[in-house]
Amino acid sequence: MTTAIAIEDVRREVKILRALTGHSNLVQFHDAFEDFDNVYIVMEGGKYSEDDAKGVLVQILNVVAFCHLQGVVHRDLKPENFLYTSKDENSQLKVIDFGLSDFVRPDERLNDIVGSAYYVAPEVLHRSYSTEADVWSIGVIAYILLCGSRPFWARNESGIFRAVLKADPSFDEAPWPSLSPEAKDFVKRLLNKDPRKRMTAAQALGHPWIRNHNDVKVPHDILIFRLMKAYMRSSSLRKAALRALSETLTVDELYYLKEQFALLEPNKNGSITLENFRKALMKNATDAMKDSHIPDFLSSLNALQYRRMDFEEFCAAALSVHQLEALDRWEQRARSAYEIFDKDGNRAIVIEELASELGLGPSIPVHAVLNDWIRHTDGQLSFHGFVKLLHGMSSRTGKGAMNTR
Repeated sequence: MTTAIAIEDVRREVKILRALTGHSNLVQFHDAFEDFDNVYIVMEGGKYSEDDAKGVLVQILNVVAFCHLQGVVHRDLKPENFLYTSKDENSQLKVIDFGLSDFVRPDERLNDIVGSAYYVAPEVLHRSYSTEADVWSIGVIAYILLCGSRPFWARNESGIFRAVLKADPSFDEAPWPSLSPEAKDFVKRLLNKDPRKRMTAAQALGHPWIRNHNDVKVPHDILIFRLMKAYMRSSSLRKAALRALSETLTVDELYYLKEQFALLEPNKNGSITLENFRKALMKNATDAMKDSHIPDFLSSLNALQYRRMDFEEFCAAALSVHQLEALDRWEQRARSAYEIFDKDGNRAIVIEELASELGLGPSIPVHAVLNDWIRHTDGQLSFHGFVKLLHGMSSRTGKGAMNTR
């Protein structure tokens, strides 16, 4: 509870900071503001070198990737919730304060607004979020570590929320022009407002800017299980489209997928089954994983029980179309993939067949919806239809509507 004495203490602190401003060994005070609930003090921030920032972020990403694999979302990641311990001249960072944390299933969304204003993700404010919200908070921390200031700022909490939802962080002011392009790309891919396009914690550990720092290891990524579920439920036509897209993956994108595939411990022939996924999960399981029902999630991969998957198919199954769409030259990549698909897997299709293939229900006006999916010259899938197909359909989950976002 805020008391009159506590309020007076903060006002006295502001008065002292304002009066002492100017000494080189005192933190620089800029200004202070009040609203009905809070006092906001704006002071200078410190920044880390890129190597120092990497050392901090590797530790944060490792523990967050572990939590996410267990089905735990922290929901309040910020510098105050990390503790540094020193042992034999080595500093180790530990995450503290799980008071706002919760269990979350791989296909579940949470809706309560929790966390700290400066670090809260846009989707939390929209009341529909999952583990990706933690990655946004890490992006804010990374931004602060590298430049010493916050990416989103306002005089009160509602203003901060508006900035998080609408504003873009600046990468033009010092010291950003002097930082590496890889560092800027790293932060931008953490601070993507669309959670589907945001890197995961495990993917961030495989990013070119950070992956060579002190032999960083890429851990198991819960996203792989989610993407694999969607792939196993997809039509044969969509699987063919994803295979074509997977042939456009870059060396950096393949690095992450190779690491994930290796963690599943494929057999000597380089293939995996459902048992590989089960063993990989159990090797990393804690009691938290049971509470978040992640082992139950394996039942969605039952189609793998009686067959094997090689690395080429794994790439098609485990790539994120939304993440690739967020990168530069997506249009060019999609067209290259379409040319591969057009050459190897495209064939004449009638609208009724396409509707059946995609699991569209009778209540959907398929001719109106799918008319521009097919080339009228030869009846084959058009580029527009190919891109829509990559994004998949939600009707197979029982919603009976297209998901073409």
